[in-house]
Amino acid sequence: MGNIVGMMRRMVWCGVLAVTVCGAMRASVAWGQELPATSGPWVMEKSGSTAGLRGIHAVGGGVAWASGTNGTVLRTEDGGYEWQSCAMPPGAEKLDFRGIWAWDDNTAMVMASGTGDASRIYETKDGCSSWKLLFTNPDKDGFWDAMVFEDWPRTPPSAFDGWILGDPVRHEFQLLHTQDGGTHWLLESKKAPRAEPDAQGAFAASNSAFILAPDALGHRTFPIFGSGGTAGAFVYRSMTRTICVDGCSEKDASSPSAARDWNKAAASLAGGNASSGVFSIAFRDREHGIVVGGDYAKPNDSEGTAAWTADLGKTWTAAAKPPHGYRSAVAWDAEAKAWIAAGTNGSDISYDDGKTWVSLDDGNWNALSLPWVVGPNGRIAKLDPGKLPRSGDQSGAK
Repeated sequence: MGNIVGMMRRMVWCGVLAVTVCGAMRASVAWGQELPATSGPWVMEKSGSTAGLRGIHAVGGGVAWASGTNGTVLRTEDGGYEWQSCAMPPGAEKLDFRGIWAWDDNTAMVMASGTGDASRIYETKDGCSSWKLLFTNPDKDGFWDAMVFEDWPRTPPSAFDGWILGDPVRHEFQLLHTQDGGTHWLLESKKAPRAEPDAQGAFAASNSAFILAPDALGHRTFPIFGSGGTAGAFVYRSMTRTICVDGCSEKDASSPSAARDWNKAAASLAGGNASSGVFSIAFRDREHGIVVGGDYAKPNDSEGTAAWTADLGKTWTAAAKPPHGYRSAVAWDAEAKAWIAAGTNGSDISYDDGKTWVSLDDGNWNALSLPWVVGPNGRIAKLDPGKLPRSGDQSGAK
């Protein structure tokens, strides 16, 4: 477990004749009030939960959703000042919600990861007062790792394409696709990459091993995911071009006879063990992306924990100065113009597109959706941009 640093108590006395704005994170601090605990630039929030949290999705406007073990779903509408415990989806008491995707404060989907029918999708349209089971993994050998939807402006949510990535079944990665916002899911037969038998898989650590990368217009449409295992660490990217087989039309991408064209690239991360590989991937534009990972069984090993690309993911180069341990999540901070990565022994920041990283804290984290980070035992924190180190500062923010 990482240490939560910076616990502090500030006594503030506001004069009777003067109106003083007393520093606080969320509101004016009254006399004797305790400030929130911090871990580096992260301000700890009260989740009201002890669940292991691995799903987090910041919608914007102060709205965010989180998910985790034992059917847990949380929601905030006020920037994290208060986190609401949602009604539990039916039959979800023992489910592990590894991924969540939301459109606003009322509409969200949550994905459970588990073997066979323990992988499920639920939906709420009433601010998590009630849930509907949309889809259950029909394959007894399947295991879902990540769920993602298009995030470029378009309404209603029912018009969005979405994807689920699952571990290989019968030597093929499982890709499920929806074109109606998650109401119906179809297995992309013959369109997923082949996997080396018993040697490759994906990781459900942060719901970010699979993403939709930007096209030339910035719309996130290109499927891309990372893998690990004894075969090594790889990145697969589809440029959505189809290869026609069995006499189908090349324009008919939905045909059961059409296959996607995937580029497979070595990820330049730690690999070779069942516990190692690519755990998270993110792109800030069409060309520039980051993968993070390493070996979760060796959380303090820094070698092979981050790599960068500047050519759409065709090639990946290991960070010259990597994060200070295994990392399960990475995200681009547009305001800071920096990458932030997090894992079980802390978080790091890079101002040079992933070539070098500086430590931010030693907390215990699982997943990122900036400005929030989540972890075990109900840990939720929000980024304080004012506490980030300046570009070029190698001392870190701890």
